[in-house]
Amino acid sequence: MDRFEAVETHGDNHVAGWVQTTDGVRLWTEVRGTGRPIILVHGWTMSSLFWRRQAQLADRFQVVTLDLRGHGRSQSTPRGHTVARYAADVREAITGLGLRDGMLAGWSMGGSVVLEYWRQYGTDRVSALALVETAPYPMSSAPWNTHKCHGHSVEAMEADLAAMAKDREGFADRFVNAMFLAGQAPGHCLKWMKGEQLKVPTSIASAIYQDYAQRDYTGVLPSITVPTLVMYGRSRHMCHGPSTGRFVAGSIPEAQFVILDKSGHLPFYEQADKFNLALARFLAPPEA
Repeated sequence: MDRFEAVETHGDNHVAGWVQTTDGVRLWTEVRGTGRPIILVHGWTMSSLFWRRQAQLADRFQVVTLDLRGHGRSQSTPRGHTVARYAADVREAITGLGLRDGMLAGWSMGGSVVLEYWRQYGTDRVSALALVETAPYPMSSAPWNTHKCHGHSVEAMEADLAAMAKDREGFADRFVNAMFLAGQAPGHCLKWMKGEQLKVPTSIASAIYQDYAQRDYTGVLPSITVPTLVMYGRSRHMCHGPSTGRFVAGSIPEAQFVILDKSGHLPFYEQADKFNLALARFLAPPEA
């Protein structure tokens, strides 16, 4: 951990602190457990706290979470809010922690960060990928795409950003509720999840959304040569759901596709036990 500054220790196998990027931004990072690393990348305006139910994987693996720049507890900075820079940040965190042979897993926008990592760095320190409820191109006109920006709709993107700028709290309420299969978050979830979203300055949320929505990674999918796990819920209120998942899994050579049908955009939270079991079995299949 040559560039990791530990500031909190929670028992022998849980440490938290800062990784500083080459452009001087401090990223909040937590490491739990030992073994093969699983690096978890959160979605747009979310944070590493959304992976809290994956902490139980630390009894078999090294679970690494980080807050992307401008998100969660990481440093807020006006620069670098592109998927490409976020992928570079993830690589700098991985190298700063001295991780090797890891699985890089991304949820929603975090999936685009993972695909950008693969595009830029390939198998550098990574030997497996996971894509969770992500759209490789939110503006695609293809029938698999259920994102509101479908059909290259810049107008839909701009309407979302205008609604967020006009009423940030109301937008956060709607966004968090839509992530759950039922379209309504449990009260305690709404409170802390909304709180995490509101930590991200509106200017940063807008900048990275515009960059993410217009990036096309569909051509990257067939180039993936490492084992890849593709997991989606059955979201009724928010992208992306089974049609996107089938396209993503079908585009990656020998990908494994899992649908968790009692969850929406948060399969790792709404069906944490099944999600964690699928991830563990994928990385360490039971002996025959």
